[in-house]
Amino acid sequence: MQADKLSSIGLLAAGVAHEVNTPLAVISTYSQMLAKQLTGDDQKSKLLEKISKQTFRASEIVNSLLNFSRTSPTEFVQLDLNRILKETLTLIEHQLEKSGVGIRASFSDAVPPTRGNAGKLQQVFLNLFLNARDAMPDGGTLTVRSWGEAGYAHVEVADTGLGISPENLARIYDPFFTTKSARKGTGLGLSVTYGIVQEHNGIIEVESRVGAGTRFRLEFPAAAEAVSERSTSAVALA
Repeated sequence: MQADKLSSIGLLAAGVAHEVNTPLAVISTYSQMLAKQLTGDDQKSKLLEKISKQTFRASEIVNSLLNFSRTSPTEFVQLDLNRILKETLTLIEHQLEKSGVGIRASFSDAVPPTRGNAGKLQQVFLNLFLNARDAMPDGGTLTVRSWGEAGYAHVEVADTGLGISPENLARIYDPFFTTKSARKGTGLGLSVTYGIVQEHNGIIEVESRVGAGTRFRLEFPAAAEAVSERSTSAVALA
């Protein structure tokens, strides 16, 4: 059932990605044209440079969406999870600061390298970080830590937010399920996250209490062990 749901999301993702790519290409083209005409205006050139950078970021996200929609195998390479975590935090550091969310990060040097796709794993962490931010409308603390244990790389993402009720906790990975308003979420984030973790032969667990925050734990096999098949599960701990 979960595979069928993810397949349907893939078709939807492909359609959305193709539709969004067109205006992004137009914005990128016109910003480059304007940049050539404003070579002597440093202030406007800097603004256009920001537009180009943000357009490129949006294009990367769209391409990740297209990659998710494809059924062909993803190319896996050896990765440093700590580096991906740090880069992802850097992307949204300003957003978190504006929302009154402080970051408490702890990355162990003993985290073993894993095999995977950097873009997809960054999407996983980005989804978890943004969900944590949205769960703390009045601000709070986002805790991100990593460690290595028994041949596996572990990541924990925790917030001090509103928490998830028991009846909703079992449904958080269902496609299109969300407790957010229509303008703030589609319910695809955690479903996509679950699928990517599965693809990386990993495990994702969550525990949450209303009013006491939420904690996600992820586990990925070390690179030397990634070649062996391992069953994947998602466990919700009340």
